[in-house]
Amino acid sequence: QVQLVESGGGLVQAGGSLRLSCAASGLTFSSYAMGWFRQAPGKEREFVAAISWSGGSTGYADSVKGRFTISRDNAKNTVYLQMNRLKPEDTSVYYCAARSTRYSTTWYTKTREYDYWGQGTQVTVSS
Repeated sequence: QVQLVESGGGLVQAGGSLRLSCAASGLTFSSYAMGWFRQAPGKEREFVAAISWSGGSTGYADSVKGRFTISRDNAKNTVYLQMNRLKPEDTSVYYCAARSTRYSTTWYTKTREYDYWGQGTQVTVSS
């Protein structure tokens, strides 16, 4: 059974940093592209960042480019999201997602493109 478990969320002041982790099990992690999405109350889930199976290719939403960094450690079956210079508008539940890519270098930005989802971790940024 595939499981994605996010951690690292919390309350932080504007300008601060958080590092989210997503530990995967039940799948061959190194053959999956991974993504981070977020969803604020009353809003649709939106793309934040994504990474190819090898980590060699990454992509970001314009709203987080230059502030957030996605990375992965295939030996630990874990993907990370380093979030710096946080803003109140970054407040959301953050979800990680996995998509089988069979070693393609592609990463994905749409929710429907992903096969598995975690339960989410809350990030709250106070002003």
